[in-house]
Amino acid sequence: MENRHDNKVHTISHIMLGVSNLAASLEFYCQTLGLEVAFQSPGFAFVNAGSVTIGLSEPMLKATGRVSDASEIVFGVDGVESVHAGLVDKGVAFTQEPRQVTPDQWAANFDDPDGHHLSIFGPKDVVDNP
Repeated sequence: MENRHDNKVHTISHIMLGVSNLAASLEFYCQTLGLEVAFQSPGFAFVNAGSVTIGLSEPMLKATGRVSDASEIVFGVDGVESVHAGLVDKGVAFTQEPRQVTPDQWAANFDDPDGHHLSIFGPKDVVDNP
């Protein structure tokens, strides 16, 4: 009989981040980045980020006592320069300005309110077809 369950990890569904202030993190992820809340309960919120959900957890940070510097969430965008300019207009301070990282892809880095490393990644800018 064939086993239909291979018992292997096959996809990332959620990324959980410990946060110090849920309201500030929600403002950042929703108002600044434009993501939407999927679910919220005291101390927790889950934010839709395409095929991955970002979990924001005050209890996680309280349990561990620290935020890790060895991780980064990368957001795919249609045009790094355009998204960068829009985020700068919303007060985001970038730790690395837009730069070419592959022959056809660009990136720019910034942090959320708790210091989680984030970046935008995609083509340099949106190309309008005439």
